Amino acid sequence: MLPLVYHPDYSFPFPGEHRFPMEKFSLLHRHLRSLGIAHRDNEFRPGRARASLLGQAHCPDYVAAMIGGTLDQKALRRMGLPWSEGLMRRTCIAPMGTLLTAQLALKHGLACHLAGGTHHAHYDFGSGFCIFNDLAFAAKHLLVSGAVQNILIFDCDVHQGDGTAAMLTDEPRVFTCSIHCEKNFPVRKMDSDLDVGLPLGMTDRGYLDTVFDTLEGLLESVQPDLVLYDAGVDIYEQDPLGRLAVSLQGVADRDRGVIQRCRDKGIPVATVIGGGYDDDRQALARRHALVIEEAARIAISM
Repeated sequence: MLPLVYHPDYSFPFPGEHRFPMEKFSLLHRHLRSLGIAHRDNEFRPGRARASLLGQAHCPDYVAAMIGGTLDQKALRRMGLPWSEGLMRRTCIAPMGTLLTAQLALKHGLACHLAGGTHHAHYDFGSGFCIFNDLAFAAKHLLVSGAVQNILIFDCDVHQGDGTAAMLTDEPRVFTCSIHCEKNFPVRKMDSDLDVGLPLGMTDRGYLDTVFDTLEGLLESVQPDLVLYDAGVDIYEQDPLGRLAVSLQGVADRDRGVIQRCRDKGIPVATVIGGGYDDDRQALARRHALVIEEAARIAISM
């Protein structure tokens, strides 16, 4: 069984002209159902995090202002999303979804979240469509619970995981690695434990060699108890915010290669979908499904 984590509140009525494709989560779920990969027996639904729990990873004042809708306009512009009750509902569920995915991965070896990857969220502010950082939240809670001793966050979204790097900079038990397009958002990068900045227009061969060589070295040196894998599809050649030139096959090859290398060493993997942008929302959902399709194939052979 490949555990999948999803909540119907991940998508909600949202301005259709907005750059962020809020409907992609429900479309992804529907697509996986149509493929027979998602079904009643392998779907898990996360609960909603209380403010006190979110405040163990984020600034409690920021959490309160965010949930209460009292952030000022400058902070809202930096966040990049229009505040609403629906947005807050999904925003308080998604970090729990990544935590649940990680817990399921520790039990089953592999699990996938049909959301997550909000790596631009910082301790006390949101940025780049990210409000609470699910990766940092999950890592901190797993360590506090004693479920793991060390974690590798392997972030392959096209944008640097600046919030994750900043939030975990003083946590030696979490190794943060970001492989991203160097000349892309955010302009001001934070220092991950390892940053690999890629040139504009990089294609499949160079990209895959870089990802796999980096991962193999980290699995050997870090020897993590768990890998949190951000499988952003904004590396795709036609992504409007990506600036790399990786094909659809290259995206699938990356996802399969990352998961397989971890599982070959017996290391559990929890995947999140990360970034991806396209006016064709159905095509975008199919692109995000690639990591879960590859995980399903690997799960069968485990």
